[in-house]
Amino acid sequence: MLKKLSIGNYVLIDHLEIPFPGDLVIITGETGAGKSILLGALSLILGAKADVSVIKDQTRNCVVEALFETGEGEVIVRRVVSPSGRSRAFVDDEPVTLDELRELSSSLVDIHSQHQHLLLSDRHFQLASLDGYAALSSVLTEYSSLYKDYVAQKEHLSKLRDEIARDEKDREYLEYCYRRLEEAHIVDGELQDLEEEQSRLANVEQIHAAVSRIEGIFSGETLSMDSGLKETASLLSKTSQYLPDFSQLAERVESARIELKDILSEIESQGEGVSFSPERLEEVDARLTLLYDLMRRNSVGTLSELVALRDSLASRLGAGADRQAELDTLQRKVEELEKECRRSAEKIHGLRVAAAPQLSSLIEKKIRSLEMPSACFRAEVVSREGFGPDGADDVRFLFNANGGELQDLSKCASGGELSRIMLCLKSVMANYSGMPTMIFDEIDTGVSGRVADKMGELISEMGRSMQIFAITHLPQVAGKGSAHYLVYKETGEDGIARSNIRQITGEERVMEIARMLSGSTLTAEAVANARVLLNDQ
Repeated sequence: MLKKLSIGNYVLIDHLEIPFPGDLVIITGETGAGKSILLGALSLILGAKADVSVIKDQTRNCVVEALFETGEGEVIVRRVVSPSGRSRAFVDDEPVTLDELRELSSSLVDIHSQHQHLLLSDRHFQLASLDGYAALSSVLTEYSSLYKDYVAQKEHLSKLRDEIARDEKDREYLEYCYRRLEEAHIVDGELQDLEEEQSRLANVEQIHAAVSRIEGIFSGETLSMDSGLKETASLLSKTSQYLPDFSQLAERVESARIELKDILSEIESQGEGVSFSPERLEEVDARLTLLYDLMRRNSVGTLSELVALRDSLASRLGAGADRQAELDTLQRKVEELEKECRRSAEKIHGLRVAAAPQLSSLIEKKIRSLEMPSACFRAEVVSREGFGPDGADDVRFLFNANGGELQDLSKCASGGELSRIMLCLKSVMANYSGMPTMIFDEIDTGVSGRVADKMGELISEMGRSMQIFAITHLPQVAGKGSAHYLVYKETGEDGIARSNIRQITGEERVMEIARMLSGSTLTAEAVANARVLLNDQ
């Protein structure tokens, strides 16, 4: 149950902190006083989308906090909306996501707004209502797990079939691509070697000319470089007796002479190894052309990628038998899951069929107590082809206010009748849902007189077993319940209107109900009638 609600900086509310009792709580107030604002603030706690426009003072946060009492102890839920529009949620001071907040709040509070009776025409709501009454939560959870697995495996099977069909369709082309790559006998790294060899073969004359010129430089026309360096080293050595540093220079010149002699030997050796071969150049050019063409056609940039593609094609072409075996195994698995889903759906169907007459009888009895003595109601379970996330059934709510032929509820019930039917359904479901708190936001719209009084009695009866909030404009409903809260608007010294709420008792409550009976001008008859309504509860 909701024990306390605190609201700060929300629309017309500066700050409110309201404790609530655990039975029937009546909330009234003039139109525009702020009843919807109060409900909007509570909706934030239940995970509604936050809007920066709800912040009254844009320089500070809007904070809404609720204290709930559950079977496991107290729970504090808080929602904070900053002027930037950022929203944060906390449960017992621990941050939670909005999805987590909605999941928690869905087990704490059920808000029934004045237009929610339109849900009665929704097939999913009708089905969920019957399932809730029949207490099918556990079997539906089991079925849902099976169904999700079935859908996932079926999608996998479909994708695998498409892949195999696509591979079969493209097999001839894939085999052609693989043959070209396989017949090329590609060796990773050969491209660089071939490019270097092509460069040598195509420029053999320039290589020979360069080697010849280098040999001429080393040999010299009058004095070879080797002889000159040898003589230089000898002279430096002899002169070192006069200049000691020349001894070290002589050693360096001799070392350079030996290194240059070795370089010349290497140049001559490599130069002799280069010979012009038109046949080999043609072979290298053809090989490079083939490799470049394969890389271009397969949209790769390196031989490594080309080798990887060849291996991938080989694996893909050779996996036909394995993939067919995988397909057969998956097909059997999907068929077995389908059978399990059907068995589970049939079990659920049987439970729904058994529960439907009981639910129909309970709701019909309650509807007739609300000034519709001839009304007939039936929840009809209809099997459908195949099965979906909620089984293989549809549920139709059938109705006739005058006891004639039953028709689809959405086509034959008036707004007032729909409000009464929804209240009856909620009162039945309250006994089975375990929901600790239910809020009715002007569920009595479209009714008056004795019907309103009967609806008030039904709401009051629900309040004996759970916490009920009834936001109402009808005095017949407002006269019920042990706690009555008045929402009102007042203007401060700064000229700004603010919404507020307080509990009213005694004579003040009498006057509020009298106002609801007669309007702004109170009459003695309205006051007397108000006293009767309060004494009759």
